Amino acid sequence: ELARDNLQRNGRYNVIGGIVSPVNDNYGKKDLISSYHRCKMVEKSLESSDWITLDRWESDLNCWTETRHVLAYHSNRLNSTETNHIGDENQNPNAILVKLLCGADLLESFGVPNLWRKEHIEEIVGKYGLVCISRAGSDPYKFIYESDVLTKYQDNITIVTEWLSNEISSTKIRRALRRGESVKYLIEDAVIDYINKEKLYTSEDNKYHSLLSPGTTRSLTSTYTQLTSYIDFQEHIYLTPFT
Repeated sequence: ELARDNLQRNGRYNVIGGIVSPVNDNYGKKDLISSYHRCKMVEKSLESSDWITLDRWESDLNCWTETRHVLAYHSNRLNSTETNHIGDENQNPNAILVKLLCGADLLESFGVPNLWRKEHIEEIVGKYGLVCISRAGSDPYKFIYESDVLTKYQDNITIVTEWLSNEISSTKIRRALRRGESVKYLIEDAVIDYINKEKLYTSEDNKYHSLLSPGTTRSLTSTYTQLTSYIDFQEHIYLTPFT
């Protein structure tokens, strides 16, 4: 909501929707809870939203796929002539643009040696773009300045400052659940009910037990999702050609 408000307030974008794309089970993150449960929780958390949707393409693949491929999939799908008759986004200034919504941690991860390939960063930031929610203690502008590749595409990075500090994190939520502490008012009641029903994030889960999901046994404990906002450029606004 914060990102959408910022993008629409500056008059450059008309946000037409958001996509939550849960990462594949084979992502490799320790204790990653099964995509089956993550998708169920996302569904319940989005019941009150009229513009954000869940997409299972990434989580349903047989293997983990890179972020750039996920962005490409959604961009191609949204701009296909079968879905909206817009056509090639590189030729049509009114094509739907897909941007990756992230936190400052992901932005700063671009500077971690050997974590991202330079050409992949260029594709993600240059071709699609980032909307980054800043956090307390971070200085995204300084980080962008110190990165040659991010500076090159800085016009395609939108920094959104979260003036109302929010210290809630998925890590803290999971810790509270493991300890039997209340998380009411921190996440949707429907999600809490689902967690309790399926006995997720318990002390047993934290010992890396596994849970049988339909058709497969998958490892437990984390809710890593990736939110991509797809936005429609207003007709009177055009992107500066990338260099």
